[in-house]
Amino acid sequence: MSEYGTWRRVSREGRRFLRGHPRSLRRLALWSLLESAHTFLGGYAVARALDDGFLAGRTGTGILWLAVAATGAVVGALALRGVFGGLADLVEPLRDGLVRRSVRQAIGRAVADPGRAGSGDAGAVSRLTQQTEMARDSFAGLVLIARSFVFTALGALLGLAALAPVLLVLVAPALLLGAAGFLATLHPMARVQRAALDTDEALSAHAGELAAGLRDVVACGGGADAGARVEALIAEQERLTGRLARWTALRTLALGVAGRLPVVALLAGTPWLLGRGVSAGAVAGALTYLLQSLLPALDALMTAVGAAGTRLLVVLDRFCEPEPVEGRDPEPAGTEAARTTSAAGAPGPHAPSARPAPRAPAVELRGVRFAYGPRAHPVIDGLDLVVGPGEHLAVVGPSGIGKSTLTALIAGLLPPGGGSVRVGGAPARGVPGQGPDVRRTLLPQQAYVFTGTVRENLTHLCPGPVSGQEVERATTALGSDRLVDRLGGPDAAVDPSRLTPGERQHLALTAAYLSPAPLLLLDEATCHLDPRTEERAERALAERPGTLVVVAHRISSAARADRVLVLDGTRAVCGTHAELPARSPLYRDLVGLWNAHG
Repeated sequence: MSEYGTWRRVSREGRRFLRGHPRSLRRLALWSLLESAHTFLGGYAVARALDDGFLAGRTGTGILWLAVAATGAVVGALALRGVFGGLADLVEPLRDGLVRRSVRQAIGRAVADPGRAGSGDAGAVSRLTQQTEMARDSFAGLVLIARSFVFTALGALLGLAALAPVLLVLVAPALLLGAAGFLATLHPMARVQRAALDTDEALSAHAGELAAGLRDVVACGGGADAGARVEALIAEQERLTGRLARWTALRTLALGVAGRLPVVALLAGTPWLLGRGVSAGAVAGALTYLLQSLLPALDALMTAVGAAGTRLLVVLDRFCEPEPVEGRDPEPAGTEAARTTSAAGAPGPHAPSARPAPRAPAVELRGVRFAYGPRAHPVIDGLDLVVGPGEHLAVVGPSGIGKSTLTALIAGLLPPGGGSVRVGGAPARGVPGQGPDVRRTLLPQQAYVFTGTVRENLTHLCPGPVSGQEVERATTALGSDRLVDRLGGPDAAVDPSRLTPGERQHLALTAAYLSPAPLLLLDEATCHLDPRTEERAERALAERPGTLVVVAHRISSAARADRVLVLDGTRAVCGTHAELPARSPLYRDLVGLWNAHG
């Protein structure tokens, strides 16, 4: 929308608000009239004290006129106290109205877009908190200062006219020149501040989305793309700050013209004024009006309008935005992000062409070495491993031994320090910028469930539509059908915060079952399930076409696998569950410990 349209819309809303509070406006005006009297007496009494008192040799008269000026100052102080009371009656209803409007807008967006209702609205939060308080403070300051300027200027101009009308000829042109320069900066500064607020809200929203899906972004290798968007917004903020600084410099120049040039003009024109019969007291009174009343009020007004005024215009424009249109069918929040940056690793297409060549190993590691730092002890050193297509491999070992590091290497999240890691015959780490890798899906221990429907959480790893029968077969195979029924069915909304860790894992495992990726990596993805549910899920995933690699949480998981990889420091032993106790003391101890507690 154009600046003119924005101004018209905000002005219309502002007039409607002010018309609704006539009593508060009358109270402000009555108290402000006393402030005009104080301003008038301040300069007029100084002129009379000089002309009729001190310069005429009548000291008592001069002191009496100064006492009149002091009385005016007391009246002005009392008037200011009344002004603040009237200001509160005007400002607080504005804030309450903005809060109500912000809540209505947020509810309207939630009704129009139910999928986003649980994911938060960064813009609504900003309007309800920061921008509401910004509008209240800016409005209060603007009303207080604008009112002060109007009635101060009224008293000062009447005083100048009462002393000598010719004084206005010297003062008014400089004032008008500075005011015109100041007004010329208002619209550009409003545009820049509006753009700055847009950028701030966009950065806040994007950072919130990125924080919620940070693990997904890393899992898919999308860190560079996500970071580029944040960097672009930060760079835009920096550019807008520079533009705002340049316009502020021009506004400062206009303030200097309006605030200093009238004094210079009056002093330079003093001989001319005295030659035309203007008294010295009148010149002194004019200087009093300028230095103590008119110019400070003008400076405060320009500063307030230039800063608080443009900020208020931009913020109120946010609250005047039209409500969301109901009836549209937006994509639920999280769906697009989940499809492009899966927490489970990488959604893959159903097309058979995306699968690796049948004869290539599903996973192949040759001489792999990895350490977290150039001088750190290697977590994995010289590992050779080949996992065939359709094989079920379990990985066991003590906590911190490198099991999660191994899955991260296979998933392409970490680059090997030495050796090679290949998935489906190609390097595990895909080409940056080409989106998620379709060859594998990684399920970490913290299962990814987003705000949306049950169906969306079960099918977000599938790029195309998934039939209801496919979803039903998957939930039956994984044993998650009772959980889906308890949540209200496939089309029921899911609130991740209301799910237990086990329920989140159960939904994520079902989504992995539906995923077309030929390689599934489970990094303790069943640790929150009971043993019976874990067994059912692992057997179903093992029967699914493709390869399954499981970081085992229980030895029973290893017993179900075709082969078991035992990590013991930098030493690794691979074999079947039956033969490993004789080959690996660690595995023998783990099995014995499990049987003792079984």
